[in-house]
Amino acid sequence: MNSSAAKDHLGIRLLIVDDEQSIRKLCVTVGEALGFVCLEADSGESALALLEEQSAHMILTDMVMPRMSGLEFLERVKKLLPRTEVAVMTGHGSIETAVQAMKLGAYDYITKPFSPLEELRLFLRRMAEKVRLVEENEFLRQRMDSETAVHGIVGSSAKIQEVLRMVSRLKDTRTPVLIYGESGTGKELVARAMHFRGAFAGRPFVAVDCGSLVPTLIESELFGYEKGAFTGALKSKQGLFQSADGGTVFLDEVGELPLELQAKLLRVLQEKEVRPVGSNHRVKVDVRVIAATNRDLETAYKTGSFRKDLFFRLNVVAVHVPALRERRSDIPMLVHWFLERYAPGAGIQVSSSAMKSLMQYDWPGNVRELENCIERAVALGNGRIIDLGDLPPAIAAGSSMAPVRTEVSDVLDPDLNSEMNVPEPRSAMPPTTDLEDIERATIQRVFEQVKGDKALAGRMLGISRATLYRKLKRYNITVRSLESSSQTLQ
Repeated sequence: MNSSAAKDHLGIRLLIVDDEQSIRKLCVTVGEALGFVCLEADSGESALALLEEQSAHMILTDMVMPRMSGLEFLERVKKLLPRTEVAVMTGHGSIETAVQAMKLGAYDYITKPFSPLEELRLFLRRMAEKVRLVEENEFLRQRMDSETAVHGIVGSSAKIQEVLRMVSRLKDTRTPVLIYGESGTGKELVARAMHFRGAFAGRPFVAVDCGSLVPTLIESELFGYEKGAFTGALKSKQGLFQSADGGTVFLDEVGELPLELQAKLLRVLQEKEVRPVGSNHRVKVDVRVIAATNRDLETAYKTGSFRKDLFFRLNVVAVHVPALRERRSDIPMLVHWFLERYAPGAGIQVSSSAMKSLMQYDWPGNVRELENCIERAVALGNGRIIDLGDLPPAIAAGSSMAPVRTEVSDVLDPDLNSEMNVPEPRSAMPPTTDLEDIERATIQRVFEQVKGDKALAGRMLGISRATLYRKLKRYNITVRSLESSSQTLQ
C-alpha cells in the first residue's frame, strides 16, 4: 500500500466486531496499513457501548456471535448511526444470511477466511471510497444551501460571486443592463435573478429570443398589431413590450436583430412608447430592459452590423458572465445541483475519476453542456455512482476543444467574506477569447457528434431550430463540409 493512498483514508474510523481475537487483529493490521483509525469489540453489546462514546465511519462485523447476532447488531447500528457504513463477515455457508443483511442496509459482505489477504484490502478500500463520496456529497449540499443557489445561479467562486454582487446592486434599478458571455453560461438566469430578487419581482418578466423570431414577424411580436394590419390579423394583439409593462423585457441575442428593427427598438427605449403595426397611435410603456449577447457588439457597431447609438443605450451597465472553464471550482457544486434536479433524493454520487474528468474538460458549451452531461449520465447510469463509463466519450477521455488552462484562481478562491470593490463597467469590453470562434467550434463539434441531425443538435445546444439554421449559415457549416474536414484529418 503506497503512502499517498493511505493518506486518503486518514481520519476514517473503522470498528471491527468479532468474537475471535485473531480475526480482529488481522483486520486491524490491514486497516492501519490503509491509514484507518481502528477500534475493536468482541461482541455486539460491547460495540454498541463503544459507539455511544465515539462514532465510527465504517464497521466490519461478524455474522455469528454469542448473545447478539450480526443481524441484530446491524439493525441496532442503523437506528443509532444511520449514515455509518456496515459490512458483514460471513462463512461460505451463510451467504443467504449475508444477503438478508444487505436488505437491512449493510454495505456489502465478505467471506472468511480472507484468501488472498488482498481481497480484504480491496474490500476496505472500496468501502472507504463510499464513505468519502457520501461525506463529499453532504458537504456540497450544505455548501450549496448555505452559499449560493439563486434562480439556478450556483457557485461560490470569486467570479460568480462578482456577478451576484452586480445582481444585488442592479435588482431595484431601471438602468438598462447588457449581459454578455458565451453561449450556455446562464445569461438569462442572471437576468431573471435581477428581476425576481428586487422591486420588480411581482411584475411581468418577458423573455424574447431575438435570434429565433421570424424576421418578417419581429416587429409585430415586439410591438403588437392592429386588426386588419396584415392578412390573418383578425383581431388586435398586444406586443411583448406592452405585455411587460411595469416589469422587465429581456432581449436575448439582441445582436441578431435586423438593423431596421434596431432603429425601432432604439426609439422605444428613448421615447418609452411603442406603435403597433397598422396603428397611427403610440402606446406608452414603462419597462426595464435587460439585453444579452454572445457577440462582441463593440466590434459589431464598428463594422456596421449593429447600431452604435443602440449599443450605448443598452450598454449603460455591462455584466460579464464567466465561462465555466474560468470557474472550475464551481463544477462539483453544479454537478450536485443537476443531480438533485434530475434524480431528486436518489443520493447519486460521482466517482473520483469521473469528477477529475469533469474538472479537466474545457466545457465549450459551458453550464448548459455540463447540465446535458449530467442528465445523460443519470439516464444511462445503472447504479448510484456515476463513473467514467457514464460520461460522454470526449469528456471521459479528458479531451477538450482547447488546452485546459489551470490557474491559481481556478483552485483557490480568495476570501469571499472580504470586501471587494467591484467597478461598474461602462463599456462592454469583450472577453479575452473570441466568442464567435468558440461558438463556431462548439456548433461544429456538436454537429459532428450527431452526424448532421439538426433537431438533435439544437436540443444539445439549447437553441431553437431557427437559431441553429441561422448560425449554420453564418459559419458555413454543412454535413458536406464536415465530411471533407474528416477526410482531411484522416
